[in-house]
Amino acid sequence: MIDNKISHEDYRKKIKSVKNAINRIKRGDRIFIGSGCAEPQLLVRTLVEESTYLEDTEVLHTMTLGVAAYTEPKFTDKFRHNAFFIGPNVRDAVTEGRADYTPIFVSEIPELIEDGLIPIDVALIQITPPDEHGYCSLGVSVDIVKSVVDHVDLIIAEMNPQMPRTMGESFVNVDDIDIIVENDAPIPEFKDPESDEVAKAIGMNVSDLVEDGSTLQIGLGTAPYSTIEYLKDKKDLGVHTDMFSDWIIDLIDEGVITNERKAINTGKVVASFCMGSKKLYYYIDSNPFFEFYPSQYTNDPFVISQNEKMVAINSAIEVDLTGQVCMDSIGYQFYSGVGGRADFIRGAARSKGGKSIIALPSTAGDETISRIVPHLREGADVTATRGDVYYVVTEYGVAYLHGKSIRERTLALISIAHPKFREELLMQAKKHKYVYQDQVLSTVTRYPKEWELHKTMARGEKLFFRPIRATDETTLRSLFYSLSDETIYLRFFGPLKSFPHYRMQRFVNVDYIERMAIVAILRNGEKEEIIAVGRYNVDEKTNMAEVAFVIHDDWQNVGIGTFLLNYLIQIAKENGITGFTANVLGTNRRMLHVFHNTGYNIESKFDYGSYEISFKF
Repeated sequence: MIDNKISHEDYRKKIKSVKNAINRIKRGDRIFIGSGCAEPQLLVRTLVEESTYLEDTEVLHTMTLGVAAYTEPKFTDKFRHNAFFIGPNVRDAVTEGRADYTPIFVSEIPELIEDGLIPIDVALIQITPPDEHGYCSLGVSVDIVKSVVDHVDLIIAEMNPQMPRTMGESFVNVDDIDIIVENDAPIPEFKDPESDEVAKAIGMNVSDLVEDGSTLQIGLGTAPYSTIEYLKDKKDLGVHTDMFSDWIIDLIDEGVITNERKAINTGKVVASFCMGSKKLYYYIDSNPFFEFYPSQYTNDPFVISQNEKMVAINSAIEVDLTGQVCMDSIGYQFYSGVGGRADFIRGAARSKGGKSIIALPSTAGDETISRIVPHLREGADVTATRGDVYYVVTEYGVAYLHGKSIRERTLALISIAHPKFREELLMQAKKHKYVYQDQVLSTVTRYPKEWELHKTMARGEKLFFRPIRATDETTLRSLFYSLSDETIYLRFFGPLKSFPHYRMQRFVNVDYIERMAIVAILRNGEKEEIIAVGRYNVDEKTNMAEVAFVIHDDWQNVGIGTFLLNYLIQIAKENGITGFTANVLGTNRRMLHVFHNTGYNIESKFDYGSYEISFKF
C-alpha cells in the first residue's frame, strides 16, 4: 500500500488514539480546524472534552458545518475562536463578543499563513487513506487547508475512508502527517436551500443574463441557488468557483455543464471545496471531471478573469441607491464574512464578457424591511464598491449599474425595489440630490417580463422588443436626437427641436395597462440602442387607445412598424381595450399603409391635413 518513502511500520507508528493525539496540543497553541464538511469531527469533539489542561488556545478556521462547542461560554478561558468566515455554528459567539472575526479575502489568507502573519501551531484536518504511492487526499475541502498543512509544525489528521478522494492539488503525502487518528464516519451533509416564489422569480431574472458558454461561480444563498433550475436550456456552461453543492449534478448529467469552452482548466470543474449530500460525495469520488485547488488559485481575481464570460452570482444583505453592496454584516452585527465573493466579483468584472451579479430579495422581515436602501446601515461593511457590481437582481427585475451615473443607477435600483418602498426611496434620492427634483416613477407594481421577445427582421437583424422602463430616458433621448427632421415632423406634427427631461419622463413612465410602450432595441454586448417605439394611451371615456410610432430613419421599411402595431394590438386585447385610434399626417403614406393592412375595418376621416383613424378589435 505504501511505497518506499515510508515503511508500513513507520506508517503504523503514526496512528494514535484520539486522546493521545489531542494531548500533543499545548497551552497557548493556535489551532487550525479543517473547513466546511471536512471538519474532523472526532478530533474537534475530543479537543473540547480534553480541554481541562488547556488555556488561552486560539481556534481558527473558515466556515465549518460541524460541532463548535469551543465557542460555548463555559470554555471562554480555554478557547478563543477566530473566524475567517462566520457560519451559523459560531455566529452567536461572534455577536456576543466571545469570538473574533477576521475580515479577509479568502484568496489572501494562504499568503498570510505562509508569511507567518497568521501563525498556526497545530492543524486538525481530515484526509482519505493513502493510495499505493502514499498520497492522501484532502477530500471535499482543499481551500486554505492545503496552505496550512504546507506551513505548520504539527499536523493531526483524522483518516476517514468515507472521505471522497478528490483530484487536482488536493494531495498530502502520509510522510508529511505527524499523527493519524483513524475514524470511519459519515461526512457532514449540506442541503441546498429550497426556493420560494420570490427566489424563483429572482432565479429566472438572473438566468436571462447567463449566456451559452459562460463560466459560473454561484455563491451561497437561496437567491443565487434559485438560478440553477432555469439554466437547463443553456449550452456548454463551465464552472470555476470557490464551492459547489448538489445542484451541479443534474446540470452535468443533462449536458449543460461541459466546461468545453473554458479558457483555462478546459474540461474541468474547478473549485476549492464542496458541501452536499452523500450522493454528491459519491459523484466526485476519484472523478477526474472535478479538480480541487487551494484558494489562492481558485479565488485569485487574475485567474478568474482568464475565463471568458465569467459570471459571478452572489447574494447580499443590502444595496444602497448608489450601488454599494453589503454582504457580511447587519449594521454592527457581523453575519458572514468577506469570503470569496469579492474575489469573484472583481474577477468576473475583469473577464472578457464577464458579469458580476448581486441577487437578493427586495425585502426582508416579512416585507417590512427594504433591502434596496438610501444608504447602508451604520456599521455596515462595503463588501463591493460602487464600481464593482454590474448587475443587481431582485424578483422585480434587473438593474444594470456598470458605467451608469448616480442618477441612472438610482432610478434603476428603485425600479427593482419592492413597490411599497419605492416612494420613500425616491423621496430620499431627491433629498440627497441623486435625481431630478421633479423626477417621477410609475406606481406599477410589476414589470411585464412576459412581453419581452427577440425577433429577426426582414434584413436578418436580431432585435429585442420589450416594454419601456423608467430607466430608458437616456437611450430614448438619444433616439430622438438621431431622427431626421422629416421623421420628427411626421411623428410630432411639427418641427420639435428638443426633448427635455420634464417631457421625456412622461414617455418612459407607463403603467403597462392603460399606457403602454414597446421599444425595439439593437444590442451590442451590454450596449442597448433604442431604434423604435410604439405606444398607446387609453381614453377612459371610450376605452379606445390612441396609438403612435416612431422609427429611426435607418430602420424604416423593414417591418418594424407593422410588427409593433400587431404586438400592441395583442397586448391591448389582453388588457381589455376595445380598439385603437391614431392621427396620421396625409403625407405619411407608409404609416397609413401599415394601418390599412391590419385586417381590421378601418374608419378614417381626413381633416386639416391629417387622417383620424379608428378601428375596433
